[in-house]
Amino acid sequence: MSRAKILIIDDETSIRSTLKGVLEDEGFVATPVESGEEGLALLGRQSFDLILLDIWLPGLGGLDVLRRVMAMDDRPRVIMISGHGTVETAVQATKLGAYDFLEKPLTLEKVILTVKNALTRSRLEEENIRLQEKLARRYELVGDSPPIRKLREDMERAAPSDGRVLIFGENGTGKELVARLLHGRSRREDKRFVEFNCAAVPPDMMEADLFGAFRGEPPQAALEKKGKLPAADGGTIYFDEVGDLTPGVQANLVRVIEERAYLPPGASEPVPLDVRIIASSSKNLKELTTRGKFREDLFFKLNVIPLTIPPLRERPEDIPALIDHFLARFAAEYGRKPKTMRPEALQAFRNYSWPGNVSELMNVLERFIIMVEDPEIRAEHLSLLVEAREAESAPELGPWPSLLQAREQFDRRYIHQALLASRWNLDQAASRLKVPVADLRRRIEELKISLIN
Repeated sequence: MSRAKILIIDDETSIRSTLKGVLEDEGFVATPVESGEEGLALLGRQSFDLILLDIWLPGLGGLDVLRRVMAMDDRPRVIMISGHGTVETAVQATKLGAYDFLEKPLTLEKVILTVKNALTRSRLEEENIRLQEKLARRYELVGDSPPIRKLREDMERAAPSDGRVLIFGENGTGKELVARLLHGRSRREDKRFVEFNCAAVPPDMMEADLFGAFRGEPPQAALEKKGKLPAADGGTIYFDEVGDLTPGVQANLVRVIEERAYLPPGASEPVPLDVRIIASSSKNLKELTTRGKFREDLFFKLNVIPLTIPPLRERPEDIPALIDHFLARFAAEYGRKPKTMRPEALQAFRNYSWPGNVSELMNVLERFIIMVEDPEIRAEHLSLLVEAREAESAPELGPWPSLLQAREQFDRRYIHQALLASRWNLDQAASRLKVPVADLRRRIEELKISLIN
């Protein structure tokens, strides 16, 4: 368990020295600074669990510092200190978000008690948030197929270590789920799990999102945006679709791993960083390194513990357990009675190839829970998965589609109906349509036919 980090912001040298000494005697890590500007700059580079903040400071006042701290996404708890406190000031600080208010001359016993109470409150709130997230997401790796059993065994060995993990798998297989399960079973489980979606962040914003951004010039620079890396200090950071990192961020991440520190924007000295890195990709990173799109040294540093999640089509024996799990889950979420699935409908689910993997299966079952009133899901209910398709055409073609578009719309509906009637058995569907199975499979891919077309 890492020690709590406390930032002391006070312009009196004796106060800073005394607080630092007594806090370190209690086992905390204490960092003193003498101005609000210096404190805000430090907050942009490091994570703190608590701030002891003097109200009366030269330059930027304590209440202004408090306002900026409260505007941060990952804000620490703040205890205000004042030698000239008034009831009005205390009320104002509390309204702004301060946890407590201490008056000078300080009683060290009260300082320690207040600090411990504040940290305990923070820890309980963090635990409550994580518990709610866990209940909401219901992190569970469902299935008992050989590939899933092997994945569980590998995860059990990997989770307690701090080794970097690289998760491979197609879209929808559950890479984030595996990352969260690894974090939840690690020694960092009581710290933050921070996700960085590399594919969703614009390239020109990626560095600021990851390392932070400041307004103004050092040493008066004020934090404008706290990065994901400092927010994850002590915990785990998860890079989703790591293959989409920009070349500059890739180079910086190599240095972070090598030095266990990072250089905030505008800073001259690196800041220590204690974070476990888990990354995932649906792309072939080895191929990307060969093409020069991904740094080979970063690939090797991330790939300490490789984990592969099999696609759903390679573990059809897990489909019944997944169906039971998600039907129960969505029934509870929507306040509906539990449903079961008839054998003929279940067989259709097992015959389908599930290109969207578990995510697609979840979406289909959620639709059933909402749309099917009967307690049993039968084969005839599969028609609910077929969305009505009106003849559509590009605006420049007017109200009528082109002949090619009309043919494709007809083929898509016709093939989809044959697949439903055959319960997604390609051999049977191909026999109905009097075409070779290979041709049918190719046409399904060309028309992008799926279970919920």
